[in-house]
Amino acid sequence: MTVSLIRRAALAAVLALGAPAAQAGMQDWQLDPKHTTLGFLVEHIGYARVFGLFREVEGSFRYDPETQALADVRVVVPAGSVWTNDERRDGHVRNKDFLDAEAHPEIVFTAAGGTVTGENSGRVEGELSLRGQSHPLALEVTLNKIGPYPFGHGKPTIGVSARGTVVRSAYGMTYALGGIVGDEVELLIEFEAVLAE
Repeated sequence: MTVSLIRRAALAAVLALGAPAAQAGMQDWQLDPKHTTLGFLVEHIGYARVFGLFREVEGSFRYDPETQALADVRVVVPAGSVWTNDERRDGHVRNKDFLDAEAHPEIVFTAAGGTVTGENSGRVEGELSLRGQSHPLALEVTLNKIGPYPFGHGKPTIGVSARGTVVRSAYGMTYALGGIVGDEVELLIEFEAVLAE
């Protein structure tokens, strides 16, 4: 089998959501927090887009490389871990105008489906829970690499890039709409997931 076919098969496995979790051969995979970044961009008065990120992200899923089955995808982000390179702005983003982190401390994404769209690309459909509301979220995904880590732990590792867009007003974040702070928030996700022991 060529490298191209192997990578395509691996991507299909990553996107084959909804398979029974109890199926033989399913293994636990965990996001590597040291190699996981969840960033975002949002327009600011038309001048530029503000970049921010969440400094804490954890997640896991069950995956069988042989049967190409994936299930139980869950990513949890502490809302209070947001960082935008400005302490005062960070406090504002955490309050009721935006994330309302005190009342809703966790942002949760669960995968609901996916399709292969290219040799190493796909679309993952899921649900994002934020500020006590849940709405669909689609991510455009690129499988960068899958295989044994070349040093350190040496475990099988999956590397993925994903992009998506959240409409903040759908979650009740209507503060400063109308040309001040953009409604669409672009998500920039880069992660490595490692086979759990």
